[in-house]
Amino acid sequence: MFDGLPFLPSVGYVSPDGRVWMGQPAWQAAGEQPSRLIPIPRRPADGDLVVDGTAVEAVDLAAAPLRRVVTEAELVAGGPVADVRLVVPAGWGPRRRTWMRQVAHRAGLAQPRLVEAPVAVAQLLLATGTQIPVGAFVVVCDVGAGAEVTVLRRGSSGFEVLATLADSDAGGEAVDGALATAFTHGQEVPAGNVVRWAVAESVRVAKEALVSHPAVTVPMDGQAPVIANRMMLEEAATPVVRRVADLAQQTVAAAELTGDDLAGIYCVGGSAHLPHLAAAIAERTGVTPTVGVDPQFAAARGAAEAGAVVSGPAQVEVVVPPVRRAVAIAVPGFASLCLFWQCIVTAEKNNALSVHYWVDFNWGGLAMAAVSALLACLAAGTVLGSLIAARSPTPDLRTEGGRVGVGILAALCLGTAIAGLYAVVAAQYFGLPVGGSFLRWALWPIVPLVVIAVVMAVIAARQSRTPHGGWSALLAAPTGSIVAAALGMGLIQYSLTADRWPHLLVWIDLAGRLGGLLLGVAMVMALVRPLMFRLIVSAPVAVIGAAIVNRQATGILAVGYAVAVAVWWAARVWTPILRPAAPGPAAFGGSLGGGG
Repeated sequence: MFDGLPFLPSVGYVSPDGRVWMGQPAWQAAGEQPSRLIPIPRRPADGDLVVDGTAVEAVDLAAAPLRRVVTEAELVAGGPVADVRLVVPAGWGPRRRTWMRQVAHRAGLAQPRLVEAPVAVAQLLLATGTQIPVGAFVVVCDVGAGAEVTVLRRGSSGFEVLATLADSDAGGEAVDGALATAFTHGQEVPAGNVVRWAVAESVRVAKEALVSHPAVTVPMDGQAPVIANRMMLEEAATPVVRRVADLAQQTVAAAELTGDDLAGIYCVGGSAHLPHLAAAIAERTGVTPTVGVDPQFAAARGAAEAGAVVSGPAQVEVVVPPVRRAVAIAVPGFASLCLFWQCIVTAEKNNALSVHYWVDFNWGGLAMAAVSALLACLAAGTVLGSLIAARSPTPDLRTEGGRVGVGILAALCLGTAIAGLYAVVAAQYFGLPVGGSFLRWALWPIVPLVVIAVVMAVIAARQSRTPHGGWSALLAAPTGSIVAAALGMGLIQYSLTADRWPHLLVWIDLAGRLGGLLLGVAMVMALVRPLMFRLIVSAPVAVIGAAIVNRQATGILAVGYAVAVAVWWAARVWTPILRPAAPGPAAFGGSLGGGG
């Protein structure tokens, strides 16, 4: 409590010797020298301020309320403050966050932990029993002095910001200004900081009272009292309410979501109870928001809960893959093993005068097995990343992007190792050198895919938002294309051994043609998504694949499929990740000009 209030008023007094007083002492001192009463700046300011001839650093001015908070906290706790958490807007960048740490240091605080306001609110929701499943999306509308709307996604280790928009003119200060104009009938407020702030305080108290009362009497300094009613509050709040609703709609669109994708919308801040705010947001988004008890304190209380989240690597949650993710891993993995097994059992040794021998080997089948193995490992990238993060002390790995980035790199290492292992096993099985055709056909076809996946890993580590559908869906190759390619290569290799079954020569030749057709269809399925375009493009490509089927063409078809998969991955890197989430440069920008 500060002088009997549960908050510290944003007003200070600069004494002639440069000291800054806060709260009730500031009001008392301003009675004699009103020109020294100033509002505490809510945004970082550069340089010094001059107040009635006295210079004061902006950092000292911003540190004054923190010093008062420390004093009160130490009285309550009975000892020094060791753990400091400061709530900041989600839209603040590195410069403002660094400035805030300097303010805390000037106030004599320990190194603070900066907690983004919407993340703190989401942590409070979890702590108070709100069900937010992992992977769910929520919207936090922080309506204080200004407004900030943020879309969050709950990951396996906490909440991450997907998009945030802010407007410093869409909050309680704008409503206060409109009410003050209505109370004074448009007349100028008498000069003098004390009078001006006394009127502002009366307006603020009246605004809060009108939320639950139909009418109140508002004392005006130097003027007759004013009878204010609920209609005056609704008229003053209407522009702000509409703007906040627009921000909510725009922020959800910036995150590439719709109202159906949201688990809930939550309004917090000192102005969260503005009339018709919930109805306006519901009209724009299709989701009725929830306003909790004491919403003005939600971010502060949530910051305390944030201290218990991800305090160590042992608390990182490893999500069990769903059935769809397991299928995305199992199908290419099983296809890879089957193709490699077929290459081994159908290969033929050919002797030359008992001096040396060579092996008729399906090099295309080996390349396809290597590509399928790499795709299976990449589909398991998020699982690998979570397992690594759970055992790593590195803080960056506890973020969503950090886990995905290291998971992709681990998948690349594992997939490349499996491809190399195929080459080594095959060469040793036939007693041939490893460094010849075996390694060449196992490793070279996957090089483009490896390069693109490395790029995706770097982007994922730096990404500030999760792609629509999640990283697991982004990393999963099209299952239908993999099945068609594996069946096609299997049928082709079966047809190449036709001399072992001469009485089935015609049917075996048809099987080979069918295999070439399936491989052509598989390439198109990897490159083209709309069904109509797939049907149009598949016809010529499938016919060409069926026409060129022979022992020498297996490698060409396999490399063609590897290139098609690499192009598919390149499109995945560009479309959902590098492309902006929504038009305009403010999709992830904005700052809160003093939210509650």
